[in-house]
Amino acid sequence: MKYLVLGYRVFCKVEECIVASFVAAITFLVFLSAIMRLKIIDRPLNWAGDISLLLFAWVVFLGADLALRKADFVRVDMLIARFPPMVQKALYYLFYLLAAGFLAILIRYSGPLISNKERLFQTLGISYTWATVSVPIGAALMIITIIIKLAGRWKDTSIQVESKEAI
Repeated sequence: MKYLVLGYRVFCKVEECIVASFVAAITFLVFLSAIMRLKIIDRPLNWAGDISLLLFAWVVFLGADLALRKADFVRVDMLIARFPPMVQKALYYLFYLLAAGFLAILIRYSGPLISNKERLFQTLGISYTWATVSVPIGAALMIITIIIKLAGRWKDTSIQVESKEAI
């Protein structure tokens, strides 16, 4: 179990580095593309938009997993705080189970997106599958995060990934 927890912590750090790198790359590519379109240079980088789009798809789903891991759902604490502790706990589980159900539906119905290999990025010549596969992978990672959060809440213990946040 110790090695599983350690492996998961390493995975979380790697995922965070990937998302940060992709965001930096998107920012750089969009900026560079804008500069290259200026009338002075007039050499547009059409491929930069396609790479940015590909990276953005991954940032969305991997970033959603990071956000889910580092914080709980956005909720109206004013309303939930009025319920007794047992109802609050039940609502916590309900919200996460509904989210996991939705993510499972995303995984189930993402097949046609992935199997559409004929659609290509215009300038890269690679399939859109490289972008659309981020949907089931990101959803699966979020389901794993939800399971870990629910298990930690059930035992009233948490795996400490970050120094200030627990999952």
